[in-house]
Amino acid sequence: MSTAPLAGPAAPIVAVVGATATGKSDLALDLAERLGGEVVNADAMQFYRGMDIGTAKLAVAERRGIAHHELDVLDVTEDASVAAYQEAARRDFAAITARGHRPVLVGGSGLYVRAALDRLEIPPTDPGVRSRLEAEAEALGGDVLHARLKAADPQAAATILPGNVRRVVRALEVVELTGRPFSASMPKRELLSPAVLLGLRVDRRVLDERITHRVDRMWEQGLRDETEMLLGRGLRSGVTASRAIGYSQAIAVIDGRLDEVGARLDTAQATRRYARRQESWFRPDPRIVWLDALADDLLDQALGAISAAGAEASHAMPENG
Repeated sequence: MSTAPLAGPAAPIVAVVGATATGKSDLALDLAERLGGEVVNADAMQFYRGMDIGTAKLAVAERRGIAHHELDVLDVTEDASVAAYQEAARRDFAAITARGHRPVLVGGSGLYVRAALDRLEIPPTDPGVRSRLEAEAEALGGDVLHARLKAADPQAAATILPGNVRRVVRALEVVELTGRPFSASMPKRELLSPAVLLGLRVDRRVLDERITHRVDRMWEQGLRDETEMLLGRGLRSGVTASRAIGYSQAIAVIDGRLDEVGARLDTAQATRRYARRQESWFRPDPRIVWLDALADDLLDQALGAISAAGAEASHAMPENG
């Protein structure tokens, strides 16, 4: 089956989403080749320069000559920003479309996917307020701050686990800065521009096996050496990067707090938990067309879904005159 690129404003953005280790990057490359596309990254850890092995980032030689955007845009000492990403990704979409190409968004960081595609107003942030709340969380414990959030915004507290201190802090920061509930700023499923969302899924047992193999491969490819290099670039001071799965375990090995066997096991367990969270984020979205990542005709199924979405978008466009 072959599908020609759809021309004109009705051609939808293509997004490939789902849990880690489901093969999103490969499908995105296949689609970009067939549709005349360029890839826009939506994996928050792949924003960081030098974080290659531990994020399964495609090397330049593996990108088939296809332009990739939003890779290697941050130093490990910098904090990823949803607001900054939203602005950059939408600039990428516009520029890619202006070149006559198709934007192909790919990644498993759910909030970043939504920020790129949906009508989403991102609340302000204040480093001073956030630092104070993080210090309080460290001193008092995450449960105390979660209880504070529950009193200020019960709806947000119901959806954020007490153990997710970073998210609790962000919610309290928004409440303090805006005087409005954090839940009021949660993204709504309303696309800014036409898009088709393709979700890849794999049987959980198979996915767990794939994660284990991926983690082993990362360590064998030199995750520890990569982490030591990044420590020289200030990784420990990076709020986001230093906590990335794989790198935090490698730091523990370097510091003598874990041996490599334990680090591999911990990395795999943490990755499996992360995959469950990704599934929980994407599963409720009714707009996603779910595909079996292991299907022999995966590309044909994906192209069929894209063609159907493009036809629907074209039909919805008002006629000239």
